[in-house]
Amino acid sequence: MTPPRRQRRHPVPKPPPSAAAEGEGKIPERLYVVAGPAGDRADLDLVTLIVANGRPSPSATPEESTVIRLCAAPLSVAELSAYLSLPYSSVTVLLTELLMAELVQARSPIVRQALPDRSLLEAVMHGLQRL
Repeated sequence: MTPPRRQRRHPVPKPPPSAAAEGEGKIPERLYVVAGPAGDRADLDLVTLIVANGRPSPSATPEESTVIRLCAAPLSVAELSAYLSLPYSSVTVLLTELLMAELVQARSPIVRQALPDRSLLEAVMHGLQRL
């Protein structure tokens, strides 16, 4: 004899099959609309800082307007990707268009210099102690 199956007290409603099929196709279509056809892309790193030059124009797409508003203070490409909920590749295409239109500027990250030689630091320290 097999034990009876347990049933949930509050069954979870399942979405209709037609709604699931419609939702699956929207994300790739939206990304193509945002990114446009494949073309030349600016050489942007995840830590490249983006700064807006002005205000968004009335003819700008919603994503372009959002990028320009967000970049009033410098933001990295990774942060923009997270705020827009778009993949890095789509954001780079969007930023390339904004860079070509001179609506934003890209600033390369500051690279840390190599640490100074320890012997040089010790020589400076000893020189200061003699004073």
